[in-house]
Amino acid sequence: MRLHIRHTTKYSFENPVTYGLQQLRKTPKSDHGQEVIAWQTSVIGGQKELSYHDHMNNLVELISFERDATELTVSCEGTVEIAETHGVVGQHRGPSPLWLFDKVTPLTKPGAGVRALIKQVEGDSELDRLHALSRAVGAAIKYEIGASHPEWSAEEALSEGKGVCQDHAHAFIACAREMGFPARYVSGYLMMDDRQLQDATHAWAEAHVRGLGWVGFDVSNEICPDQRYVRVATGLDYTDAAPVTGTRYGGEGETLSVEIEVVQQQQ
Repeated sequence: MRLHIRHTTKYSFENPVTYGLQQLRKTPKSDHGQEVIAWQTSVIGGQKELSYHDHMNNLVELISFERDATELTVSCEGTVEIAETHGVVGQHRGPSPLWLFDKVTPLTKPGAGVRALIKQVEGDSELDRLHALSRAVGAAIKYEIGASHPEWSAEEALSEGKGVCQDHAHAFIACAREMGFPARYVSGYLMMDDRQLQDATHAWAEAHVRGLGWVGFDVSNEICPDQRYVRVATGLDYTDAAPVTGTRYGGEGETLSVEIEVVQQQQ
């Protein structure tokens, strides 16, 4: 399936930005069952300084603000070809070693909630147990837009019993690592069945299974990723794969708008 993606982020500021830099992780990967046919990033109110691949093999673009800018618009657009892999991404490739994905982070640190959830997980095979884990996380954390805070950890989401895709991914990762599986966070795009326009990217998790390699689990939608999913960035948790991170001086009174369109392109 060939998908066309348009992702526009616009910032407006009551007070000018005297200096600012942003790191963008919005460019899909040409790997693991997907091929980027075309992709471009344009900036109004700033400029692209450089791009590089980080230690997770994510393409990072560094954007600077124009001095005294009161608006910044970043537009990404392109086409990606997706193969049907039934969620199986395949063998691990560097540069980060596989053992790194056993590492506990502040957002995925296991506690009483994670350990209690793991006790509910059963299955005859590793894959069966991971599917059971995905269902258990979905049952423990009700999907509710706006219910959580971006900095919530897996334990906090489990304690509150509600959250969004980011919380589902963190909880799944925390449990999977505690169960002995290397696991990682994935940010990306998803073509929705009921609408073309969205206001946020999507997130899911992957666990490494012997004999299969990396396998994706979208707790929020209760499936393994299919041809509607576009993998963009991976990491130990959200902080490694966030679409935008950065810093600035000035720019008080920020207003942010995000518009994402993901549609199937006829070949």
